[in-house]
Amino acid sequence: MKDFQDKLGYHFSDISLLENALTHSSYANERRIANNERLEFLGDSVLSIIVSDFLYLRMPKVKEGVLTKLRASLVCEQSLAELSKKFSLSEYIKLGKGEEITGGRGRASIIADAFEAVLAAIYLDGGMNAAHVWLLDIMHDSLEKAMSGEIYQDYKTMLQEAVQKGDTGKVTYNLIKESGPDHMKSFEVSALIDGKTISKGKGTSKKDAEQAAAHAALELIGGQKNEAL
Repeated sequence: MKDFQDKLGYHFSDISLLENALTHSSYANERRIANNERLEFLGDSVLSIIVSDFLYLRMPKVKEGVLTKLRASLVCEQSLAELSKKFSLSEYIKLGKGEEITGGRGRASIIADAFEAVLAAIYLDGGMNAAHVWLLDIMHDSLEKAMSGEIYQDYKTMLQEAVQKGDTGKVTYNLIKESGPDHMKSFEVSALIDGKTISKGKGTSKKDAEQAAAHAALELIGGQKNEAL
């Protein structure tokens, strides 16, 4: 594990914490050992407090609602999965045979969960200061982009908020088509409001396709508002 710790930029006193953080439930179930879900639970809270603290101190004039959206964009699955590429996290996650075969190593949810578990492992191994220093170093560019407005947008949340403001109904998403081999999947999804199809989107994962469909719906809604003015 030394090579991974070198990439990570943190070396553990208790290496078992890191081993546990990298153990997905599918692997753990095959070998009847502990998985990383408890660490993920803890890491989610550590991540939230560190990012919240940073935004609160660095953006003293920004309102709570904006800070909440910025934090959400920074800690979402897509953002964490992208950050994990800096230390090749997906290569070191221990997956069960079935999860490996079905493309779990490239799944953003699995990678993001492992990211949070690794953060928790650092917190338990070195304390909050170690977790704080490591995370802010890894997230430096993302934090700067967030403060300047250049960051991943959660279009699904934005669409839901837009629909609620307009006193409309429920937003849902339907999978239209899934194609391609396991390592190069393509998904097409439709976004529906009150059961009526509003837009469609494509992506390399179902969640990416849903984000694309939500983005298209937001542009359509915005265009309709502009035409009405």
